[in-house]
Amino acid sequence: MKKIKLAVIGTAGRGTFHACMLSEMDDVEITAVCDVYEDRVNNAADRIEQITGKRPNIYSDYNALLKSEKLDGVIIATSWQTHIPIATAAMKNGVPAGIEVGGVASVDDCKYLVKTYEETGKFCMILQNCNYGREEMALLNVTKKGVFGEIIHAQCGYEHDLRGIARSKENRHYRLDHYIHRNGELYPNHGLGPMMKILNINRGNRMVSLVSVSSKARGLKEWAKNNLPPEHHMQKTTINQGDIVNTIIKCSGGETILLTHDTTLPRPYSRAGRVQGTKGLWYEDNKSIYIEGESPDHEWEDFYEYIKKNDYEHPLWKEYFELGLKEQGHGGMDYLVLRAFIEDGIIKNRPPIDTYESALLSAVAPLSEQSIALGSQPVEIPDFTHGKWLTPEPVEETKYSLN
Repeated sequence: MKKIKLAVIGTAGRGTFHACMLSEMDDVEITAVCDVYEDRVNNAADRIEQITGKRPNIYSDYNALLKSEKLDGVIIATSWQTHIPIATAAMKNGVPAGIEVGGVASVDDCKYLVKTYEETGKFCMILQNCNYGREEMALLNVTKKGVFGEIIHAQCGYEHDLRGIARSKENRHYRLDHYIHRNGELYPNHGLGPMMKILNINRGNRMVSLVSVSSKARGLKEWAKNNLPPEHHMQKTTINQGDIVNTIIKCSGGETILLTHDTTLPRPYSRAGRVQGTKGLWYEDNKSIYIEGESPDHEWEDFYEYIKKNDYEHPLWKEYFELGLKEQGHGGMDYLVLRAFIEDGIIKNRPPIDTYESALLSAVAPLSEQSIALGSQPVEIPDFTHGKWLTPEPVEETKYSLN
């Protein structure tokens, strides 16, 4: 079996996690790792060597890596604002890129990503693992079978208590810088990625415009006051990012999407999901579904019981369970998104989340910032496909396809 040769750029926690998971796959070889921090890149190399018995090449400069290594693909798990610059450098060197999720800082970067793809033919796939979550894939299956009728509205978001980012500088993490200097929907990917597939975005439908509204910023400073020493830099740092940012997206098909960013107040984790159509709806926070004429009147049903009863488990997850695979990363979704990148992306050159979708999903963050800066005015969402969304090409149905 010919092994897929990959490199991992960015070897903090997430990048090293990817490198180790990939190293355990029989058809993959991690030939190189790269990071500006020597301890991180050596730790990743050590971990890979422990798994495979072979030490990857080590780099501190991703350009040197891309020019020296013969690669089938590259995984990029660096700071948010560097994802697209590194991805486009890889594409220009003939290497497809898989980028981690995060709040891209510029719409121009997203346009440049698409331009680079169209010039080089090398794709960039955002590694949106939540598209491969068991619940999200079952929901996709239910939706495509018409159970909800015509979809009218969706809700999603990232609701996660991340107040520990106040210690970002000690941990050499970049996230706090975005909260200091930006104010918008900084992390649209987890919630919006699955909803884009459910609403056929870029395949006969598109997101046309958005409006974002931000609350005041109190949560992070309050946490720092109560949990960090008086001399800590956070005590004098101004936070620009509002505690709650709500974004409403209008689609060309008439659907609406409510997207919420909520990471600096105390709360349990949620992706705030809801899909509502003419026949019923699904609601994430209570893991429930209601279908008119099927469910008891005005009463929720357990979602997992419903999909079991009606055999709506997604075929990919049926296979996952039948093979007895261990739950690798976020319940298994990390493993599946990496396999999708390899099997459909690298081998078949048909990534299930393509470059146009990756650019669109990333662009929501800076567009949201623009709307807030303009007093919550509507902002146009670019059509990165240049009209191709109207007549999309047929997609080969594979076990990793999301259509």
